[in-house]
Amino acid sequence: MTDHTSVHHAFFALHHGLPRQGPGSDATSRRLLSLAGALPERPRVLDLGCGPGRSALLLAAEAGAEVTAVDLHEPFLDELRAAAQARGLAGSITAVRADMAELPCPDGSFDLIWAESSAYAIGFDTALRAWRRLLAPGGALVLTECEWTATEPSAPARAFWDRHYTLRTGEENIRAATAAGYSVLGTYRQPESDWDEYYGPLGARADAADPDAPGMAEALAATREEIAMRGEHGTEYGYTGYVLRPADSWPTRPETESDTAAVHAVHAAAFETRAEADLVDALRADTAAWLPGLSCVAEAPDGSVAAHALLTRCRVGGAPALALAPVAVLPAHQRTGAGSAVVRALLDAARARGERLVVVLGHPSYYPRFGFEPASGYGIRPGFEVPDEAMMALVLDGSDDSAGLPRGTIQYPAAFGV
Repeated sequence: MTDHTSVHHAFFALHHGLPRQGPGSDATSRRLLSLAGALPERPRVLDLGCGPGRSALLLAAEAGAEVTAVDLHEPFLDELRAAAQARGLAGSITAVRADMAELPCPDGSFDLIWAESSAYAIGFDTALRAWRRLLAPGGALVLTECEWTATEPSAPARAFWDRHYTLRTGEENIRAATAAGYSVLGTYRQPESDWDEYYGPLGARADAADPDAPGMAEALAATREEIAMRGEHGTEYGYTGYVLRPADSWPTRPETESDTAAVHAVHAAAFETRAEADLVDALRADTAAWLPGLSCVAEAPDGSVAAHALLTRCRVGGAPALALAPVAVLPAHQRTGAGSAVVRALLDAARARGERLVVVLGHPSYYPRFGFEPASGYGIRPGFEVPDEAMMALVLDGSDDSAGLPRGTIQYPAAFGV
C-alpha cells in the first residue's frame, strides 16, 4: 500500500459517520429549495457528490422527491442506503456510484439537480456545462461554491486556497453562470453556523483519532490546517448557494444607443399613456440615475425589441440602491415570457456588478417570482401611500444579514416625480 493510498484511507476514516461532509445545514438546504420555486408533485432530483446523503434524505422526505444520489465513494452510499431504509425512504432514493463529470443519464432527466459542497470536485464552470443538459424544461440547478468574500484576501488565505482550489468572487461566479446560459433565481450566503456543523464533529473526530495509524498523521495535519485557516481567516471566504435555471428562450442584451426609439415605442404601446416612455427618456438623461448596462431588452425572432426593463439608481435612507421601473412588453409578445426574461437578465446584471438591493412598486402576484418580498419587512418604505404588498424589495446577494441593509424612505430619481 502506497503512502498516498494510506492517506486516502485515513482521510475517509476521519469522515465516515459524520453528519456532513462539507459546510451546510438542513436550514440552508430548505432555503435553497425554496429559491428553486415550484416543483412537480414528485420531482426527479439528482443529488451529485451526495456523500452519506443528508440532502438526499431531506429532499425525499420534505419535497416528496425521487432522488438519484451519486457519489464515487461506495461506503458513503452504503451509509445512505442504510439511513434511507431506517427512515422508510428506501423506495424514494437510488444510490449510484458514478463520476459526476461523466453521468450516464439521458438529457432532460431531472427536474432538480442538487450539489452541496461538491461542484469543486470538477470545478464550477465544468459543472455548469456538464449538468445543464440533464435538466428537464423548467428545471433548476442548485449548487454551493466556496468564494472570496473579502475585497483583498490576505496572503495566508490566498496561499492556502491556491494550493487547493482557485476561489473567485461572487460577482465572477454570477458572470460565469450567466455566460454558461443560466439565469440566477437566487443566491444565499451560508452562515457561519453551517461551518460549525461541519468542523465541530470533524474536529472532535480528529482529536479522537490514532495519529499512529497508517496515513493518519498526514490526514490529521491537513484537517487541522483547514480548521485553523477557517478560524483565523473565515471572514475572507465562504460558501454561497446558487439557484440557477437555463436562460429563457427569449434572447436578452443590454440596451444600445440604436435601441432608444424602439424602447420608447415598446413603452408607448404597452401602457395607456406615453408617461412611462417619457420616463425612460428622462432617466436616460439623468447621469446620477442612469447606470450603463442596467437597461436591458429582449429580442423578438426578427431582432426587433419585444420587451424592456430598467434599473436606475435610487436611495434608501440615503444609501444607494436600485429601482426597477418601468418594465414593458409589446402587446403582441405579452404572456410569452419576454417580460420575465428581460427582468431576470437585468437582475443578473445587477448581481454581477455587486449591487445588493432592488426595490419595485408593482403587482404583488408578479414580482415575487423573482424573489421580491414586501419592502416593509426590511424597514423600507416609499415616501407616498401605496398598499404594503405592492412595494417590494429584493436582496440580490441572498444574505440573511438584513442588519447590513439600508432602511428608511426610498428616494427615487427626480424624473419619477415623487
